[in-house]
Amino acid sequence: MEDNDKIIKQIKTYKGLPEEVQFKGRFLELLEHPDAFQRTHLPGHITGSAFIVSEDLTQTLLVHHAKLNRWLQPGGHADGDIDVARVAMREANEETGLLHLKLVSGDIFDIDIHPIPTRKDFPAHDHYDVRYLVSGSIDEKIIVSEESHDAKWVKLSELEKYTNEKSVLRMRGKLHSKI
Repeated sequence: MEDNDKIIKQIKTYKGLPEEVQFKGRFLELLEHPDAFQRTHLPGHITGSAFIVSEDLTQTLLVHHAKLNRWLQPGGHADGDIDVARVAMREANEETGLLHLKLVSGDIFDIDIHPIPTRKDFPAHDHYDVRYLVSGSIDEKIIVSEESHDAKWVKLSELEKYTNEKSVLRMRGKLHSKI
């Protein structure tokens, strides 16, 4: 396994909101395990996601996740890749079809640990999600993946019409604090 010192250092030095800081110890404990980046590692594993915003910072691109039946930011399993920013970009591309996405910064934008319910082929577990801020063009054609029912640009001012996920709303708040 490649050296995961980079993500460990990023988590240790990450200065998130109080609700995120509570996750840091659990992330660091998970990252001690050699299989932390494998989707088969239980009771949880690392995932990467992208909070995609329009170039004018007024919209975000959400996907309607088929298995979870919720509007969320694109993201997914690391599948052994310890470069979580690369994971987030790969998943954003796969789930939206957008080819011209730009990583705003290699710095972590948000962290979250959230439960994934039992499925017929896999037990309930946690996703240790590392999120990155990504920009994209609303003019580029969206291609909905098989993992989603839909994908669309949503005005940040209307986000609650699509989701009440605390962590998604938290990311919007962080974006507004940077403007």
